[in-house]
Amino acid sequence: MHPALPAWFEIGSMIVLVLVLLFDLLYVVKRPHIPSMKEATAWVVFYVGLALVFALLMLWFAGGDFAGQFLAGWLTEYSLSIDNLFVFIVIMSSMSVPRKYQQEVLMVGIIIALILRGIFILAGAAVIERFSWIFYLFGAFLLYTAWKQAFGKDDEGEGDSKVTAFLRRRLNVAEEFDGNKLRTTIGGKRYWTPMLLVFITIGATDFLFAIDSIPAIFGITQSPFIVFTANVFALMGLRQLYFLLGGLLERLIYLHYGIAFILGFIGVKLVLHALEVNELGFINGGQPVPVPHIDTWTSLIVIIGSMAVATVASLVVSRRRERAGVVGDSSGSSGSGGDAD
Repeated sequence: MHPALPAWFEIGSMIVLVLVLLFDLLYVVKRPHIPSMKEATAWVVFYVGLALVFALLMLWFAGGDFAGQFLAGWLTEYSLSIDNLFVFIVIMSSMSVPRKYQQEVLMVGIIIALILRGIFILAGAAVIERFSWIFYLFGAFLLYTAWKQAFGKDDEGEGDSKVTAFLRRRLNVAEEFDGNKLRTTIGGKRYWTPMLLVFITIGATDFLFAIDSIPAIFGITQSPFIVFTANVFALMGLRQLYFLLGGLLERLIYLHYGIAFILGFIGVKLVLHALEVNELGFINGGQPVPVPHIDTWTSLIVIIGSMAVATVASLVVSRRRERAGVVGDSSGSSGSGGDAD
């Protein structure tokens, strides 16, 4: 077991993270614009550097195991966040969100994601503390999610269109955007703008990703503080990454396989952990089962290796397809948000 972090460090970290997020939010509200490559790169490097500095501070205060748990959790959540960007691309494209206001939409999506994940983290920590058998369910769920991510049918775009059509029938929605406004007046009559539908769709997407991400990181650490901070750092800079990667996202055709492998690996780790702390009477008489233990650093190596292999393979194959004139082959699209043209 790692030593506990000082209370002042945990409280101070939360305050600093909230201030950084507030600054980011106010910056977007006051300056809605399309960030340049230089600006987007600078922000992404800043947030990644901030996460690494945070890991070093935890290494200093609590030791390598604690820091390793944060890094593994952060990288897992970061990979899932990148996967989330595929879905954001589909939503932005299908709903014709003006590029100038996409930053605001992304920021709203990040805030919703943080709120939902915060709720799920608190609920998950409370359940884990009382019912150790929940790890069996978490593990089974992640194994199912991994299979679906790798081999499931990509029908999210169709689902979003059905939800949008339903909302348009129920709400009085204008055909065109009015800047970043939620309400507009046309011919003396008040209408909702399509921006409302965008926010609702983004929120629903965040909910689905929160369901996947929280069990995944609880498979790496059971510390609510690490779980929450890893999620915050994974979401920081996500909107800048959206503009920085641009078309590169569509070239990461094997990313969903890398993510599926990570989720499957953590699912197996959760089941093994459940067996280690087993209290279910019908399994080994309610006694712990001697099984292999997967440590934090092994998890970190698997996570980094999976994403590296998926990224390199995607870029190599995409380059070959471009040279062969087979650009935009839908067969290699991501499981979460493939055809985002």
